[in-house]
Amino acid sequence: MSPTAGFRPHRVVVLALDGLLPFELGIPHRIFGRPKDPGGRHLYEVVTCSVRPPGPVETDADFAIQVAHGPEALATADTVIVPASYELGPVFEEGVLTDELAAALARIRPGTRLASICTGVYVLAAAGVLDGRPATTHWADAARLQRLFPSVRVDPDVLFIDDGDVLTSAGVAAGIDLCLHMVRRDHGTAVANEVARRTVVPPHRDGGQAQYIERPVPDPQLPGTTAARAWALGRLHEPIQLRDMAAQEAMSVRTFTRRFREEVGVSPGQWLTQQRVERARHLLESTDLSVDQVAGNAGFGTAQSMRQHLQTALGVTPTAYRRTFRTGITEGAGTTRTTGVVESRSESHGGVGAPR
Repeated sequence: MSPTAGFRPHRVVVLALDGLLPFELGIPHRIFGRPKDPGGRHLYEVVTCSVRPPGPVETDADFAIQVAHGPEALATADTVIVPASYELGPVFEEGVLTDELAAALARIRPGTRLASICTGVYVLAAAGVLDGRPATTHWADAARLQRLFPSVRVDPDVLFIDDGDVLTSAGVAAGIDLCLHMVRRDHGTAVANEVARRTVVPPHRDGGQAQYIERPVPDPQLPGTTAARAWALGRLHEPIQLRDMAAQEAMSVRTFTRRFREEVGVSPGQWLTQQRVERARHLLESTDLSVDQVAGNAGFGTAQSMRQHLQTALGVTPTAYRRTFRTGITEGAGTTRTTGVVESRSESHGGVGAPR
């Protein structure tokens, strides 16, 4: 990324609501507060605001948080994030916004990127911005979300959903996945991976991965699939058959497939594709290898196969992806490289609407 005239960081405004979870409130600050350009400039500016004038906001813990900004900060945002709250009152009970919350959301400019963590999705749904769109939340809240907002296409099984200008995630750690995904979407895998390393979290969990994994900690009495995954990661450039992975754990294909899904949350084939897409992204960003060479190194075999997989996963071709993440920050005040590299795309619905 090269320096540009008139640069200013992308402003992320986090909306703190009474009953918030302190852990989830801190996620955007931790993730977006880290990325810097080669000149040492922060790529994001993160501020927290309330729906009221500056002052204390109650949490679900035994302490309050002093918030320095009122709702006017929402009008300055390039991205607004709504973390979870357990005290949303009419939003939870009737699917409608309070007057105070509606007035605050009305300050958001049309075209602002919106995101929610866990139950923060109820706020976006009550504002009407999720009508007809896919969304997710914590699996334990998904049924109520669907009941209150039948026009929202609720998917309770995924970690997060990127629908272009609106993104939603499941609870707690899935909020980290979502924020890392936005950094990756804005600035590429190298920047996102560096943030992940500093935060000591996995650099990438695909949004389509299951929220609830049957066996997140393998039973020590049963064989797992860790060795097979390590074996496959060292051979992504080679053809990998399911039976070869199963053989690493001395399991039948059927047993291995079941155990893999229990531990990882997706099938072995889905996981392999995810890893190959990530390898391709890294090579497109960090090397001058031709598209054919990247396809071979990532294990796609042909450039056409890689093109199809990247188009499905990211919405762009390999050439377009490389051009975006090898050319630096786009010019213009308040802009960062938001490229439309998304898992699901729809036309912008504009700003946040009035209460339902």
